[in-house]
Amino acid sequence: MVLQDLGRRINAAVNDLTRSATLDEKAFDGMIKEICNALVEADVNIKLVAGLRNSIKKTVNFKELAPGVNKKRIIQKAVFDELVKLVDPHNTPYQPKKGKSNVIMFVGLQGAGKTTTCTKLARWYQARGFKTALVCADTFRAGAFDQLKQNATKAKIPYYGSLTQTDPVIVAREGVDKFKKEKFEIIIVDTSGRHRQEQDLFDEMVQIQKAVSPHQTIMVLDSSIGQAAEAQSRAFKETADYGAIIITKTDGAAAGGGAISAVAATHTPIVFIGTGEHLLDLEKFNPESFVSKLLGMGDMAGLVEHVQSLKLDQKDTMKHIAEGQFTIRDLRDQFNNIMKMGPLSKMAGMIPGLSGMMGQMDDDEGSMKLKRMIYICDSMTAKELDSDGKIFVDQPSRMTRVAKGSGTSVREVEELLSQQKVMGGMAKKFKGGMQNMQKWGVWTLAP
Repeated sequence: MVLQDLGRRINAAVNDLTRSATLDEKAFDGMIKEICNALVEADVNIKLVAGLRNSIKKTVNFKELAPGVNKKRIIQKAVFDELVKLVDPHNTPYQPKKGKSNVIMFVGLQGAGKTTTCTKLARWYQARGFKTALVCADTFRAGAFDQLKQNATKAKIPYYGSLTQTDPVIVAREGVDKFKKEKFEIIIVDTSGRHRQEQDLFDEMVQIQKAVSPHQTIMVLDSSIGQAAEAQSRAFKETADYGAIIITKTDGAAAGGGAISAVAATHTPIVFIGTGEHLLDLEKFNPESFVSKLLGMGDMAGLVEHVQSLKLDQKDTMKHIAEGQFTIRDLRDQFNNIMKMGPLSKMAGMIPGLSGMMGQMDDDEGSMKLKRMIYICDSMTAKELDSDGKIFVDQPSRMTRVAKGSGTSVREVEELLSQQKVMGGMAKKFKGGMQNMQKWGVWTLAP
């Protein structure tokens, strides 16, 4: 997956340093060098990387650290905070309002995935109670209207387009006017893909903007664009002055850092990321959650939202987390829900510790691993399931019995108990409700 290797390398560099017996300035410099190399190889702009390096070194000044201070925690927090700054321009994107027409216009390069993303975003708003519609103003690409029509029909979203009108400005205006009269709340306008060197198409983009007066213009960026991301995004920004970015195709194998560079270069917030080809494969972007997933620490807030959108029953688990508890039964229920949620490679990143447990397994291997974990839980007694796992530490013979009964190994039982310990540690931090999820820094969540 895009950025997965980057996250693994950064995480390994930080963990190697914090686990070492001698944590000195030389070892610290080595960690920073490895992090910077990983970012540059992932196509993040070298100037941004240099800025991140200097900021971390400034925050963790060994000469000024007080005696007895927890250096590991300070280093971990500094790395996390600087990575968040890298993807957070501190600009608030437009927030659509219910009860009024909100026009959203899409722009970007050819092949970035605009048309598919238009439908994904329309479905996302539809699932949250907005009355949504799509307008196909891409009259340049053959088959664009058919593609949008097919996607919209599948998602049961009204659409507008024309097989005879070749002027995209007219199509866009007519479509937006039609849906405004019909009191639609979210009207998404898809436009042709264009390159910064195609001046005629850039002029056309401006004309469409003037015709529909969008409340928000979104730039769609292919995560695999690489070093060209910054120049292209600047050109679109200067012409269309978009206010948000959606990064697509993050389920691919490309480096992905170029899109991060575009955010910093244009000071424009990422609002969503596309994580696959399915209409549900669109995640709301949050800088802290993104970096948390990148570093293998999970995204509990994102997980909760995803569960709520799928209307899965989580009442008992949410109640336990609010009380600062997390039992093995809760973990089993999570595993069962994950199996219903979509590709495991997507979901594992949201669960603290799970991406590390899955390693580099593909979806089939990961699913089998999860099933074996569920078999282990199913071989436990009610008392064991409703415990926090300490009962197995106090009575190790229970692990042998459960492993034998589930057809697994003692090592796998220990692995499951380790996962429960991670989740239990997070539940203690989240005690008091889901609102605490965003309040805690990710590195303070580790047990």
